[in-house]
Amino acid sequence: MSERQPRFDDGVASKPSGLVRRLPLRPRRTLPPARACRRKFLQLFPNGFCDADYIELEREYKWETHLNWEETLPRTQFRRLLRDKQFAEIAARAMRVEQRSRYSMIFSFEKMALRDAVSSARGARLFAEGLYDLLHGRAALSRRFERWTATVAELPRKQTRVLTWPLVTVFGFIAQPDVHILLKPKVTRAAALLYDFDLRYQSRPSWEAYRRFLQFAATIRRDLSDLRPRDMIDIQSFMWIQGSDEYSD
Repeated sequence: MSERQPRFDDGVASKPSGLVRRLPLRPRRTLPPARACRRKFLQLFPNGFCDADYIELEREYKWETHLNWEETLPRTQFRRLLRDKQFAEIAARAMRVEQRSRYSMIFSFEKMALRDAVSSARGARLFAEGLYDLLHGRAALSRRFERWTATVAELPRKQTRVLTWPLVTVFGFIAQPDVHILLKPKVTRAAALLYDFDLRYQSRPSWEAYRRFLQFAATIRRDLSDLRPRDMIDIQSFMWIQGSDEYSD
């Protein structure tokens, strides 16, 4: 997958940092809050998700982090390391990919909490086996996510809690951006408020709360279908642009 761009069901793939010629689509009819969010996005990035500035500022580093994951912990190597009981190595590789991202996707205290949680043999094993099940298990996504949140809740804790939304969602987002999305609570809640979407946010990670978040992502994807979002990287970036102080009016 390292040479393949994840894509949504519009059937159009693109290079991670290039511009793509596409047939224009008619914008969907949406409510005023959604139109206001779209307008803000296009005022900042007139060419939408293919805008060179958007790609440089928001998309490229996330895509590069995904490619790094594909080189560092692809499914075959992940499975082999599990078979060889190299749980600490799996945890180290996963954390290293996130740490090498140009811009960190989780807070420093969350990095420290995870590092402490996997420093023991038990913690490393829980993390490695749980993450593999989330990404490559055969059960429905709902069941895999439930098991993953239970696993993260069970990780050893020294000082800071490990069960946070960014920690629960960051590795799925990095590894499979065509399926998973990163939930940053403050920004996501602000974006949902501006979009007038009832997020029904819960501070404790759960499948029901994540399912609602995925519905928010699907709503944005549908409303922006004419702009051809490629994957959850584009959807998460759109949310970030709406709710982050970096793009405040």
